Amino acid sequence: MGLFTALDISASALAAERQRSEIASSNLANVDTTRSSSGSGPYRRKEVVLQTAGTSFSSLLGASGSSGSSSAAVPVGGVELTRVVEDTSAAIRRYEPGHPDADKDGYVSYPSINPAQEMVDLMGSVRSYQLNATAVNASKQMIQQSIDLLKS
Repeated sequence: MGLFTALDISASALAAERQRSEIASSNLANVDTTRSSSGSGPYRRKEVVLQTAGTSFSSLLGASGSSGSSSAAVPVGGVELTRVVEDTSAAIRRYEPGHPDADKDGYVSYPSINPAQEMVDLMGSVRSYQLNATAVNASKQMIQQSIDLLKS
């Protein structure tokens, strides 16, 4: 695997983790939103679906170990956000008869969002982002050192 391939993989992970952080932040911001933008019920928690882009790391290891050839011939992808899905769990109902969104029985439907879970998701995505940013900096340093060696 080349240095520029490592940069491409880290760049795709940075983009995916940024989107994951945005979704978790949106979920946290809408924890008490009783009416969605379409007006049909409460906000629905969103989740990201990530997958490998191109060849997976495990298949890369299997291909380089079984064929005996160099791993540079095997294309390596990164990670990509394939879709954002809405949580289908039931809304949380609270008895609040004076609320403008209360139904005829006085219950208000709130999103099924656990703020602690969203914070854990957010911290995980931020940490992954930081690790990939560190990997980008390490790759940049290796490229610079390679250029410096070629100059000599």
